[in-house]
Amino acid sequence: MAGRSLMIIAGEVSGDNLAAGLIRALRKRDPNLHFFGIGGEALRAEGVDILQDNSAMAVMGFTEVFVRLAFFRRIFNQMTEIAATRRPAAVILVDYPGFNLRFAGVMRKLGIPVIYYVCPQVWAWNRQRIPKMARSVNRLLTIFPFEKDLLADSGMKIDFVGHPLVAPALAQRLAQPQPLPGSGTPRLALLPGSRRHEIDRLLPVMLEAATLLERDFPTLSCLVACPTESAALDMEKRLACHGGAKPSRLVAVGGVTREVLKQAHAAAVASGTATVETALMRCPMVVVYRTARLTYALARLLVKVPFIGMVNLVAGRAVCPELVQHALTPDSLSTALRPLLSPTAERTAMLTGLDEVIHRLGEPGADDRAAACVLEEIER
Repeated sequence: MAGRSLMIIAGEVSGDNLAAGLIRALRKRDPNLHFFGIGGEALRAEGVDILQDNSAMAVMGFTEVFVRLAFFRRIFNQMTEIAATRRPAAVILVDYPGFNLRFAGVMRKLGIPVIYYVCPQVWAWNRQRIPKMARSVNRLLTIFPFEKDLLADSGMKIDFVGHPLVAPALAQRLAQPQPLPGSGTPRLALLPGSRRHEIDRLLPVMLEAATLLERDFPTLSCLVACPTESAALDMEKRLACHGGAKPSRLVAVGGVTREVLKQAHAAAVASGTATVETALMRCPMVVVYRTARLTYALARLLVKVPFIGMVNLVAGRAVCPELVQHALTPDSLSTALRPLLSPTAERTAMLTGLDEVIHRLGEPGADDRAAACVLEEIER
């Protein structure tokens, strides 16, 4: 198997981080594998040949994608040509369904095996795409326990490998606390997402909610958790220029999100992978989201699940409050966060629910289990 190459498509930060763990596990099993494709800082650090940085691809919602359709079409065609030329042993697609599901179909026509890592949420917003996905994907590796059952009738070869964040989160929880900037207590973590549109819509509400909370908690310390140090520098500039209400003790930190969540008493978290990470760090949270009006209207017609937060979907019940679209205001967010910042019955109940979620996400070792599946598939 020496010298074989694998193409990987991770179109956003969360997928980039998850894919990096898979690459490490694959290299332990076969140091001669070569990887190329779309990714970001995490995959680049693992030695992946990044042909397109995913920093320009992190958009979400129908309207946001539509205005950049020409850009995505160009990247799609470029990656198709490269795959056809290089003929990798397999293509590993990481979440990012709008791009990757179409790419899977083209790869299958080219005779290149497709392994989908992190199941696209077709079970939530477009079940009609499941048969097409089944025809295009050779093997699906899921990280949430309920997905294998939901897709059991699809005909796909499906493996539940567990969530890759379980192991690093457990290690972080057991480690000695590390110093963080800022002072004051209680500590409130703010996670407004990594996409520009998310931050634009969510951060001002989070900051104003935090100022309202200062009335009850005068020494409140707020930390905006960013995925990287460079993102934290950009966030600091944004915070300095922010003309609206903001808390007295406010700092941005990068690359230490789990440590921030470990030490925070509560968090306001943009719906997405960050809610899972927050749950794994046992940090009580409020899940928030706001998107373009047209995107939200279309989503309400398409989405067929009771929650938007993955933490609640895994639990099968409303463990954490969700504030979406018009329901998200500074008042509603501060009201939901207030009982989580002190020892209350609400906080205790949420911690119990988070422990339930942690148990359902599986044992440590997801990266190794996923790597074993990938190598087994390409050997076929």
